[in-house]
Amino acid sequence: MPSVDSDNFSPLHFGDRLTSTIANKGTPLVVGIDPRVGQLPEALKSGLDPKNPEGVANAFAEFGIAVIDVVKDLVPAVKPQAAFFEQLGPLGMAALAEVVDHATASGLMVVMDAKRGDIGSTADAYAKAYLGHKSQTAWGCDCLTVNPYMGFDTLEPFFTTAKSNGAGLFVLCKTSNPGSDALQEQVTGGGKKIHQRVADEIQRLCKQTQGDSGYGIVGAVVGATYPQQLAELREQMPNSILLVPGFGAQGGTASDVAAAFDENGLGAIVNSSRGIIFAYEQEKYQTLAKDDWKLAVEQATVDTIEVLAAGTNAGRLAQ
Repeated sequence: MPSVDSDNFSPLHFGDRLTSTIANKGTPLVVGIDPRVGQLPEALKSGLDPKNPEGVANAFAEFGIAVIDVVKDLVPAVKPQAAFFEQLGPLGMAALAEVVDHATASGLMVVMDAKRGDIGSTADAYAKAYLGHKSQTAWGCDCLTVNPYMGFDTLEPFFTTAKSNGAGLFVLCKTSNPGSDALQEQVTGGGKKIHQRVADEIQRLCKQTQGDSGYGIVGAVVGATYPQQLAELREQMPNSILLVPGFGAQGGTASDVAAAFDENGLGAIVNSSRGIIFAYEQEKYQTLAKDDWKLAVEQATVDTIEVLAAGTNAGRLAQ
């Protein structure tokens, strides 16, 4: 396992750092690392006992590291989903740490998808666990997904730590799941929907921390499966970088996510997980996968970058 290179984590403003990294790679695509035992490539799951957490954890680490090696020169960031590792207990969390360290050492930004959210000292502890370089925090992540639906006071500890450590947040706003309407679309006493109230708070925090790029350190999670709301929220949060899940396997298309970007193709990152990391299961990549499953992952990444470039302002990044 390579050690984490301190030069690969800059303490500079998160919004500026992410915007610069997107521009340098020429794409807003982020690859989600969501390992599942049953979908691991045959080379990793052959002989693997799903009931043996040590073996599964080792396979998850090997898989995540291999994906990172494939995509590190193609995309600006990866987004490990903590839950798939947490289910294995301490061994799984050790595997997640290996994946995070390898991503950072490979020059990628790390979006830890853990959706933390709590009050007071508990929120402060979560923030101090994840947000910042390894010299500052145990996990050494560039940013963390956060759930604000306990109230806006829960964001303050995360915001304070992120600002101090050169890190950022992605706050759940309008999520991609079909059931999100039951809460997030409800109208409050002030006439705004709940997700719009969340967007107001995100924009307020971004205005406080607006960098040279025009973006602040607090991003918003807005699903590709709600393109109309995505367009509205882009207008409502002009200084927030949007994290857009739901693209690809969940049904979101390039036209669905097009409104997330500013005129220069910046202002958003689009996550794809299953459509890339399990590309070897798809019929169109079967020939490549016969030689090496990683070739399918690489081609799926390249293809997804091209789809986003052709269908959105992200195409201007490569010009």
